[in-house]
Formats: sequence, C-alpha cells, structure tokens
Amino acid sequence: MTRASTFYILPLATINRTRLLPYPGRVVVRVGQKVSPSEVVAEASVSRKHVIVDLAEKLQLPNEKLESFVRVKRGQKVAKGDLLAESKGIFGREVLSPVDGRVTAQGGGKLVLEIGRATIEIHAGLAGTVTEIIEDFGVVIRASGAVVQGVWGNGKMDAGVLFSLIEKPDDLLEPSRLDVSLRGSVILAGHVAEAAALKNAAELPVRGLVLSSMSPALIPLARQAPYPILLLDGFGRRPMNAAAFKLLTTNLKRDVILNAEAANRTQGTLPELFLALPFNQEPPEAPAFETFAQGQTVRIISMLHPGRIGTLVHLPEELTILPSGVRAKSSRVRLESGEEILVPLSNLEVLG
Repeated sequence: MTRASTFYILPLATINRTRLLPYPGRVVVRVGQKVSPSEVVAEASVSRKHVIVDLAEKLQLPNEKLESFVRVKRGQKVAKGDLLAESKGIFGREVLSPVDGRVTAQGGGKLVLEIGRATIEIHAGLAGTVTEIIEDFGVVIRASGAVVQGVWGNGKMDAGVLFSLIEKPDDLLEPSRLDVSLRGSVILAGHVAEAAALKNAAELPVRGLVLSSMSPALIPLARQAPYPILLLDGFGRRPMNAAAFKLLTTNLKRDVILNAEAANRTQGTLPELFLALPFNQEPPEAPAFETFAQGQTVRIISMLHPGRIGTLVHLPEELTILPSGVRAKSSRVRLESGEEILVPLSNLEVLG
C-alpha cells in the first residue's frame, strides 16, 4: 500500500515540533520549560573564515621538529602581532599572527587560525512546552491550537495579529490595499501577481503574508522579503482552499505565529501558521495517516491541479493507466466543484 503524505488544517489539536541546529551546539532550555515563539532554544557558534599559517616554511624547520618551537595552544585566542612560534639562535626567526583570531588546529607544519564567529540561533517558533532535549542539537516542543499548513514558504518566521484583505477565496491582492493601518500585522490575502504588493508590505512593514497563491515570477523577490510569506495553495492564480479560508477568516484579530520554513518532505516539515487557542483539556494530537483510504479528504500536489481539495471516492487495487500512458496506483477524487478526476496516489496528500 502506498504511504500517505499528510498536511494539516486543524481547528484545534496538539502538535509536536522539533527544532534543530544544523551543527552541534548548546541547548539553552530544559524539559518542562514553557517557551515563547521568539525564544532561543538552542545556539551554535560557527567560524566565518580560516587563515592557514605555514610555520615550517617560515621557521625553515622540518615538521617533526616544529612542536617545541610553537608558543600557542589549540583554542587559544591571539591578537594580530602575537607570537605564534619562534626558533632560537643567531639566525632565529619569529612567526607573528597576521590576524586577530583563535587557534583551532595544528599539524603538518601549519597552524589554523579561525577569524570571527557567527552565532546561529534556533527559535521555538511557537508557544508551548519543551518535552524533549536532543543533546547538542535542539528540542521537541509541544503546543495546542489551530494549525494551517501550506505548500511553500520563504524561510522566515514572525508573529503578529491576523488581519484579512480577502473576501472571497479567489480574490487578488491589490498593492494599494496595503496601507499604514496594517503595519505590524500578519495579512491574510488572496493571489499576489505584482511585485508592488510585496514591496509595499516591506515598507509598512508587515509581520507576514499568508496568501492563497503567487505568481512564480515573484519567487526571487519573495525570498528576499524581510517578513515571512506562506503560500497555502501554490503558484499561478489559485483560489484559497475552503478549509483554510473558513478556519482563518473566523479567527481574525488573534495572535498567530507564522513559520514559513521551506517545505521538506523527507524531514516531514511544511510551512505553517499556528494559532494558540484557549482550552480546558489538552486536545488530541494531530492524526497520523499511514495509508490512503476511501472517504479521506486530500489535496492534489500535481502541476495539473495544484492545491485543489477533494475526497477519495474510489481506490482501485490494480494499477491504472493514466492519460499519459503511465501505469500507476491511482484514485478517483471528487473535487469541491463535484468533478471527479483520476489522480496518482503519489500526487496526493491526506488532509489531517
């Protein structure tokens, strides 16, 4: 049976999110600690540049005799002009540090100096509780609220109050509608076709855009935007799917967290909007679907019908011959319009 990928549009559920550093570092929170979206949960320090100093060449000594002439140790900080190594005698030589830095390695007659450090910080990304520490790398955070996942994000994250510039799922966002009254908010809108809309949003500035769709020509500009951009239904002019439209338009003027991380199917991550909601008892965890089943609500991710929502009405056991001539496991999907189409299972995601 074909494994089913899942995306979520949930009015209230409990979710677990893993936040990891790309390199080993330090986790700065503890299990059981409550965290805010902007709170740093892990950090790592990485070098920006390295300088190699050839001690053997400068002292005119063979590598095997060099050790006793080196005057610094690994991990030691040095300033420009500090003594790194010296040889004694009438024709003694000195090797001075060419830069401010830190000694990170020595071997083969050479010394490696690290110049400058950059700190990588991983933020919680949502308001919740730390439930697990992944040593040297990050944490798992548990939170409850509404979740709306999309298909594309520009890699940014922020939080703000949700305001709407969309009346119908197929609305177009006119750049002129982005005025000063929306400064500092997360904007829910329809399709963006003009660069001016993204530029106007940056000038206000907004805390984020949640869009049904966007012209693919705007991808480079969207990636450079200083605020997060989340596409719910893809590229080209696409109406907002009914499930997301209903959930978001009924929760306006609430605080939301917009994590527009890049979609990564292998790691199971999708860009998403999270809305913390009050509850008396912790809601159930987001459902996990291992396989496809008749009656499931699905989203199509193929280029022919990207982002469209429908229901699985028939799952043939045998392989189906598609219009392209390819034989594949497929399903008949009834779209929201009532039309039924044949879609390969590899082009479907289950709506949680």
